[in-house]
Amino acid sequence: MLNRLLHWRSLFVVLALAIIGSTVWYTRYVAGKIIDEERQRVEEWVQANRLMQQSDNPEAISLANLVIVDNEDMPLIATDEQNRVVDHRNLDSAALAADSTYLYRQLARLQAENQPIDWVISDSPRLLYKVYYGNTRLLTEVQYYPLAQLLVVAIFIALLLALLRTQSRSTQNQLWAGLAKETAHQMGTPITSLRGWVEMLREQQVNPELVAELEKDVDRLKLVSDRFAKIGSAPQLEPTDLSALVSDMVAYMRRRAPGSINFVWQPPAGQWQVRLSATLVNWVLENLLKNALDAMDGAGSITLQLDSNGQQVWLDVTDTGKGIATAHLGRVFAPGFTTKKRGWGLGLTLSKRIVEQYHGGQLFVKQSEPGVGTTFRMLLPIGLA
Repeated sequence: MLNRLLHWRSLFVVLALAIIGSTVWYTRYVAGKIIDEERQRVEEWVQANRLMQQSDNPEAISLANLVIVDNEDMPLIATDEQNRVVDHRNLDSAALAADSTYLYRQLARLQAENQPIDWVISDSPRLLYKVYYGNTRLLTEVQYYPLAQLLVVAIFIALLLALLRTQSRSTQNQLWAGLAKETAHQMGTPITSLRGWVEMLREQQVNPELVAELEKDVDRLKLVSDRFAKIGSAPQLEPTDLSALVSDMVAYMRRRAPGSINFVWQPPAGQWQVRLSATLVNWVLENLLKNALDAMDGAGSITLQLDSNGQQVWLDVTDTGKGIATAHLGRVFAPGFTTKKRGWGLGLTLSKRIVEQYHGGQLFVKQSEPGVGTTFRMLLPIGLA
């Protein structure tokens, strides 16, 4: 499905670029024709003025006058050989009256837009004017049309891609939630059966320590089932002592980690009350610690530090493992990414979703150096109001 989506996205982008390219080319073609026609109009205007000056034929003068009067939209400024303005047409009369520099500012603009046309007033003595002209509103609109169209198409593409991305995320969320809930449902029956067997072992007075440890593992399975059951549903956030939650998880992981792993955790004084889902945050802590253990290959230390600024509380989990290569830092939380031989690469992805989507916090790699270790930071708003 992902490949099909990428295929359609690529096809859509190529089609959009083709439409834009063909439109830009055609617009430039049309603009070029308008430019030629406007220059021809100015040349006709110049010729009409020469005819008005040199001809005595009433019909010719009448025709020339029509050509001159017909130019109502193209700004014109004529200058002599000393660049002094001798005539102008179709400029803002109010601006001319109010601003003495307006005329020459317009002259500079017209000089930048088009090459002038020579207006020979007389051959002997030779008197030559330069006629500068500006673009009509039609030409300006045609020239800027591709930019406006490009902006509209860009907005359309952005909205469509955002819609496709949202749809893709929604599909992924539904798939993940459905898979998680089905997993929780499937685990329910064997967990209930295991609880029954634990009670039978207790009644038969089997080794109490063995039964107690077995019961802890069954409780752990129940906790895992509850975690999966909560995925896809808005969790119930309750004031919880985060420091105690961390202490319990460190104690749990310490019993199951190799003896050569040193856990450095000094619970800060007092209670660290944070509004959270203990079941889900417990899952995040377990993933972070398991990730640290996997990075150290059986030897090293894991340091946990809890701190707060009154508005937020953060937990840093630092390991002395192999670190994360710079090329992989941007993909650490991507679904399916893993450097381990086993696993689906979903632990950190789920952890990030739990922290950021369900608790409004952040989970990120604070720092990492290959061969030295990595620090993950989980940041949560206290939110006890």
